[in-house]
Amino acid sequence: MFLRLAAFLLAIFLITAGCGESKKQVKSEEKNIVEDTTKTKEKTPQKITGDELVIIKMKDGGEIVSKFYYKDAPKTVENFIKLTRKGFYDGLTFHRIIPGFVVQGGDPLGNGTGNAGYNIDAEFNDHQFKKGTLGMARSQDPNSASCQFYICLTREKCKHLDKNYTAFGEVIKGMDIVDKIAKAKVDASGMPVKPIVMESVKIEMIEK
Repeated sequence: MFLRLAAFLLAIFLITAGCGESKKQVKSEEKNIVEDTTKTKEKTPQKITGDELVIIKMKDGGEIVSKFYYKDAPKTVENFIKLTRKGFYDGLTFHRIIPGFVVQGGDPLGNGTGNAGYNIDAEFNDHQFKKGTLGMARSQDPNSASCQFYICLTREKCKHLDKNYTAFGEVIKGMDIVDKIAKAKVDASGMPVKPIVMESVKIEMIEK
């Protein structure tokens, strides 16, 4: 029982480490979170509709395609899309792996302590955390998410995340790539021995 409790507490610590630990470094970007100011070649704003897909192309091959829960986590999705369109995630890594639980990435420092320079408010919703769910990493403060995200590997070990973390999307193609990432060799802290690099992260519209 003690070992199970210790493992559970370790998992919680790992998923909450990082984003937004120091409020002194937080910058107010509420306007940018709500309004996407990225420009196209025609110099017109790219509106966010909820019909976007995110495509993560891995350096070692394969793609992970996910859809968003825009209606249930609009500000979180808008923030993620804004960062993606700016190229923020290109070249970053999945820096933490907890087998059977999550793979986590999106840290500009690559060690679990970095953020985008600001935090966003939590948008807890009714989506269950199950295999393939995208969630935002945070510290103990519910409103401390920023840029780090994770992908759940199982429902069983992610149940406790329900309504405690922001679920903002789910993998619809390439879960086999996520499972492959989850099998990578890691050190004692859960960091992959060999960097697992996201070569590019792009936003595309759902074809209708």
